[in-house]
Amino acid sequence: MNQSLKDKTAIITGAGKGIGRAIAIALAGEGVHLGLISRTLEEVEALASQLQQQFGIQAYAAEADISADDEVEEAVAKLTGSLEHIDILINNAGVGKFGKLLEMDPEEWRQIVDINLMGTYNMLRAVLPGMVERNSGDIINIASTAGEKGFATGSAYCASKFAVMGMTESVMQEVRKNNIRVTALTPSTVNTPLAVNAGLSIGDEDRMMQPEDVAEVVLTALRLPARVQLKTAGIWTTNPQ
Repeated sequence: MNQSLKDKTAIITGAGKGIGRAIAIALAGEGVHLGLISRTLEEVEALASQLQQQFGIQAYAAEADISADDEVEEAVAKLTGSLEHIDILINNAGVGKFGKLLEMDPEEWRQIVDINLMGTYNMLRAVLPGMVERNSGDIINIASTAGEKGFATGSAYCASKFAVMGMTESVMQEVRKNNIRVTALTPSTVNTPLAVNAGLSIGDEDRMMQPEDVAEVVLTALRLPARVQLKTAGIWTTNPQ
């Protein structure tokens, strides 16, 4: 029998827009109490208020640049204090910028890795101890098809996402004996502000993957019986334009 998510607690990074926002709305609809992290506090404060009113859940907001470990520790401590414990961690925050290796500024290249990889690492370091102590938990890392196959102009983004894939599998092997499930999702291009700002091709809504589609897969993974876990899941647009 699938698990009920009602009254579980979750932290979501990058929750103010795109995939993170869609996951927050989907989890709130299941009765999950939420801690929302973003670099733009106003966005997650407004979303938290909306979800509290719409679904009658507890929802709290915190501001953090996930590439800064001190900001992550402060945000997670704040949200854990409000929620009491964390059952689910959704590592969604990330950036996508593209350019040839010899043409991209080294600092910009490094920033992509710092946010996409080290940001995920910082969140894991902050949240995992509580899960290990309680001997249960779910972690979903939003990676990308770019973590499975490289492409021209994608050296920084692909490097960060390949690393997230490797870290996800390694951590899964480390904590599965603690009944903690760790999953990597690898969507292709999703119609999000990140994709638009990066100049990626975005087609009509009925032909292009939407954030809500990714959120549905997240719900499926979390509802699975505790005895099994979804290791990885690739999500592709069926017939892109």
